[in-house]
Amino acid sequence: MADRKDDTKSSAPTKRDRIIRTVATSTAIETGESTRKIEERLRSRKGRFKDLTLA
Repeated sequence: MADRKDDTKSSAPTKRDRIIRTVATSTAIETGESTRKIEERLRSRKGRFKDLTLA
């Protein structure tokens, strides 16, 4: 039989997770704020534009 990938979620970050991490890291460098805090804020979707989604 051919090798198949499991249907379970892999440990690799999703595209959205990578974008959030990139934005948080860049913002942290510019502002001096903790990357973790920025990531939490981005993930919470409680900001002004909570109805918008990432591309």
